[in-house]
Amino acid sequence: MAAAVRLVDCHCHLAAPCFQTDVAAVVRAAQQAAVSALVVVSEQAGEFQDVVALSERFPGFVLPCLGVHPVQEVSPEEQRSVTLKDLDAAWPLIELYKDKLVGIGEVGLDFTPRFASTDEQKEGQRQVLIKQIELARRLDLPLNVHSRSAGRPTINLLKEQGATKVLLHAFDGKLSVAMEGVKAGYFFSIPPSIIRSEQKQKLVKLLPLENICLETDSPALGPEKQHLCGRGPVEILVKILLTKPAMNEAGVRSSVPVTEQENEFERVTGLAERYVAFWRVLFSALFLHC
Repeated sequence: MAAAVRLVDCHCHLAAPCFQTDVAAVVRAAQQAAVSALVVVSEQAGEFQDVVALSERFPGFVLPCLGVHPVQEVSPEEQRSVTLKDLDAAWPLIELYKDKLVGIGEVGLDFTPRFASTDEQKEGQRQVLIKQIELARRLDLPLNVHSRSAGRPTINLLKEQGATKVLLHAFDGKLSVAMEGVKAGYFFSIPPSIIRSEQKQKLVKLLPLENICLETDSPALGPEKQHLCGRGPVEILVKILLTKPAMNEAGVRSSVPVTEQENEFERVTGLAERYVAFWRVLFSALFLHC
């Protein structure tokens, strides 16, 4: 009999304010549903101690990542592009907690016009990311990467800087760009918003199974747009994965669904079932508590 599947949420924000009153219940619900770990990311220095405290409260289950996000929150109503000053404030804490970390994140680029409309702002983000790539390489830790509206620049910069251990979370770039990441050995984590995202549905069809990970990005990227606490028809992912294109011996993508390939069938259906089970518990354990 096959061993029970253990699941990992590769990117979530368990230190978010909406979890503060019942974080123990959130963790307990996830544990009871065969979730083996939550990789908890941070976005700015002010969150670092909370993330580390959660990892100490739930050792071996909450796995901490510290990093500086390309978009910094000034207030709940105001956000701005990151600067090197933000990284300067975070650096001492990352060094302090470096032995506790499983990764550096959430880091990356975000060229959404309302955050980075000028070349100066974009270059500032690049410099912050470069320094964090260097840090991750020095500490031999993977990078948990954000790339909204900047898929190609992000992957290009990661490759230029020699980053090899990379998880691209909720990637929204072109499929051809994603395949450049695959060639570099990068992983892609898929959030519940796949249910309402044609781009992510196409991405899952294209990516090799070996490069796909799971995430919630909770409390963001739920199944319903701008509704962080909703449920959705997660079974749609079964159909998406069952029509995943295959790669033939010549390395050319085939239009034949993997359901017609005996060697792949069990892997694909198994992954689809795990997605459904995983998101069912994570919706209730992580989203519905907000």
